[in-house]
Amino acid sequence: MSVEEGTANQGRLLGTVRGPQDVKRMTAEQLDVLAAEIRDFLIAKVSRTGGHVGPNLGVVELTLAMHRVFDSPRDRLLFDTGHQAYVHKILTGRQEGFDKLRQRGGLSGYPSQAESEHDLIENSHASTALSYADGLAKAYALRGEQRSVVAVVGDGALTGGMCWEALNNIATAGNPLVIVVNDNGRSYSPTIGGLADHLSSLRLNPGYEKVLDTVKDALGNTPFVGKPMYEVLHAVKKGIKDAVAPQAMFEDLGIKYVGPVDGHDIAAVESSLRAAKNFGGPVIVHAVTRKGYGYRPAEEDEADCLHGPGAFDVETGKLLAAPSVKWTHVFADELVAIADSRPDVVGITAAMAEPTGIATLARKHPDRVYDVGIAEQHAATSAAGLAMGGLHPVVAVYATFLNRAFDQVLLDVAMHKLPVTFVLDRAGITGPDGPSHYGIWDMSVFGVVPGLRIAAPRDAGSLREELREAVAVDDGPTIVRFPTGTVAADLPAVRRVGAVDVLAESARTDVLLVAVGSFGHLGMEVAARLAEQGYGVTVVDPRWVRPVPAELVELATAHRLVVTVEDGVRVGGVGDALAQAMRDADVRVPLRDLGVPADWHPHGTRAQILADLRLTAQDVARDVTGWISGLDAEPVEPVRLAARDASSN
Repeated sequence: MSVEEGTANQGRLLGTVRGPQDVKRMTAEQLDVLAAEIRDFLIAKVSRTGGHVGPNLGVVELTLAMHRVFDSPRDRLLFDTGHQAYVHKILTGRQEGFDKLRQRGGLSGYPSQAESEHDLIENSHASTALSYADGLAKAYALRGEQRSVVAVVGDGALTGGMCWEALNNIATAGNPLVIVVNDNGRSYSPTIGGLADHLSSLRLNPGYEKVLDTVKDALGNTPFVGKPMYEVLHAVKKGIKDAVAPQAMFEDLGIKYVGPVDGHDIAAVESSLRAAKNFGGPVIVHAVTRKGYGYRPAEEDEADCLHGPGAFDVETGKLLAAPSVKWTHVFADELVAIADSRPDVVGITAAMAEPTGIATLARKHPDRVYDVGIAEQHAATSAAGLAMGGLHPVVAVYATFLNRAFDQVLLDVAMHKLPVTFVLDRAGITGPDGPSHYGIWDMSVFGVVPGLRIAAPRDAGSLREELREAVAVDDGPTIVRFPTGTVAADLPAVRRVGAVDVLAESARTDVLLVAVGSFGHLGMEVAARLAEQGYGVTVVDPRWVRPVPAELVELATAHRLVVTVEDGVRVGGVGDALAQAMRDADVRVPLRDLGVPADWHPHGTRAQILADLRLTAQDVARDVTGWISGLDAEPVEPVRLAARDASSN
């Protein structure tokens, strides 16, 4: 069946699914047909909108089995990261929303409480679901509620330390909790057949555990023979189990283990989940799946199995958008050029080598790149160790993810004045991925770190220049941040004042417009609009926004109004920092700061969200016109503290 035919014929079975109860009534043969229809549906829909296609193709059967065994929403299904929740959305009555997936008015790319009672957590940062599940299971136990808690976590998420902190507590608490490990990256094959199924059931049989405990107590109390004999018997038991499944690591934690099970065999997964549900304690069900399963272009995509592409051609899996130079590409190429001449430069990333561009360095210098997995905290402190060892690490992560390592940046890196460069991709409003992925917090959150310098390039040339300046810093950490998408056209400066680039200036000095980073082009358009109103605007790019350049404060003294515009939260942002610097210098020029409100902004295109926030050239020009027209017509010489003190002596 072709993708288009599958979509057109979805009424056969997929069209009858309005909730999990519809899936529970299906036969094994119907479930196989439904799985195929779901894959056709996913490929057809996501090819038009973009989204996480590979992870969802890999969990079709797994999700079907979960909804047949558990009763959502009474039983809570928690998806770690949420990349693999599209099938869950399909089975819980949200098929129609896929026409506008990740677009304004359409479905979120992650679980969303606003969409459905079947969604509980909206986490799209990995390695968190097990902690949610631990707390939820404890709450149900304390309240006496008989409800199942199921956490679906990928094998990649298990590289995050938070998962292991949660597992330790889950084992200690001993509450009923099912952990489904969706393993699409292991080299071994799942154990299949009647013997494996029987042994899995045996391991979760409470009577089996009671017998083992009785034998342990009896033999343990028998002098000379008891404990050694028990250890022998226990070793035999473990040996039989290890012969069919690699479960020792989890059971050593005190959590029962089932698997590996073929994650594309609905009956096998269902059998394991039912046994786990009935066990009465924490159980790990290890399901081996294939990312991109059933769609050849995804299966053959060696980089990431079409993890999260934009719109793509159904037949080939190739992206439809014309190739363009991305911010990430500029960074990746420049980092390689720097590393070619600087043998002390090394790269670190947290499971995002390709998306952040670090993979380019890895291909050229494979021994100088470290992918630490989904462990941003470890990445930061490991980078500190590398710096202590005489190297200059470049840590490349998405802006939203560095929030997770604030303490490490503050105390492990900055307090030791270590030369570590953090490169933040996808800074600012990113669009379709929604509020959890907006990189709007970095300039505010990390702006309080003593000795940390933050650069915000406006175009390819300034990115290359500021990256080199960052790597040249040897007495403290640096951040270089840039947005997602196609890199802005080159915007040359007319002159440089200290570290500040002047992009445009006029004979009149009505407004100093501080355009941060990629808002340089917006600043130029605002200046042109204000010139039509007769106002003179000086547009500057501070380049390094933290600490605030002294030259920026000095430039403010020559203008009647200072306006900052930034792609980050206003609270504690660049505008706040400049206002404080001006107060400290007793520069009394009024300042207005424009930026992103500290709130949860919905998904949509970057342009749509910026328009909603009134961060367009038209909106900014209108606001500035109103502010400047409200000032006195004649320029007033700013009063400065130093001059006032001198006149009073």
